[in-house]
Amino acid sequence: MSTSPQATFKLDGRDIPFEPGQTIMQAAQAAGAYIPHLCHHADFDPIGSCKVCSVRIKGRTVTSCTMPASAGMEVESEAPDINLDRQRLIQMLFVEGNHHCPFCEKSGNCHLQALGYHLGMQDTHFVHEYPQHAVDATHPDVLLDRSRCVLCELCVRASREVDGKNVFAIGGRGLKTELLINSPSGTLKDSAVAATDRALSICPTGALMPKRQGFVIPIGQRHYDHADIAQRPEDT
Repeated sequence: MSTSPQATFKLDGRDIPFEPGQTIMQAAQAAGAYIPHLCHHADFDPIGSCKVCSVRIKGRTVTSCTMPASAGMEVESEAPDINLDRQRLIQMLFVEGNHHCPFCEKSGNCHLQALGYHLGMQDTHFVHEYPQHAVDATHPDVLLDRSRCVLCELCVRASREVDGKNVFAIGGRGLKTELLINSPSGTLKDSAVAATDRALSICPTGALMPKRQGFVIPIGQRHYDHADIAQRPEDT
């Protein structure tokens, strides 16, 4: 009995098989092909927020984490102009926050930093905003540094869908958009968050960190000190 061949699309000229219902990103990840991304995580439904995973199909730019795969489509991802746009997005995130990599506990394990390396970022290109973002150190075990937050909403989804606590939300507009805490005081101290929550471990930057665990892994031995983020698909 013959079976129909699995449907495929082309990603930068490579055949990528896919199952019905898969997005371009999901099919690419299943095939071991890397598309740069930041707010997407395989454990959660995509929201297409950060735009870093944008690809081009017939001249149209779409987010690969939300675009359904279809047979025969030709997808461009590793084009120089697409990667330049991705680099500009990462540079904007750097200047809209306060990311001081040399003394950040997340350095070497940070997805934002790793994407900067992957995309060949040499500087921040834009003028630094140095915005003032509140730090929440009220919880005995958890620290929130909003200067490092990239508003990817992964902690929002993880807290709601995995931890079952619904501790976090995004609120505000423009540069005043920030991570909010669902608690009577609006701070972590009387929220239900715990240092073991998935909401912390999934944070791609050092915005949410457990206290008293900084620099546990020495610099030089962290995930991206020696491996490009494209070589560690298990992280994302």
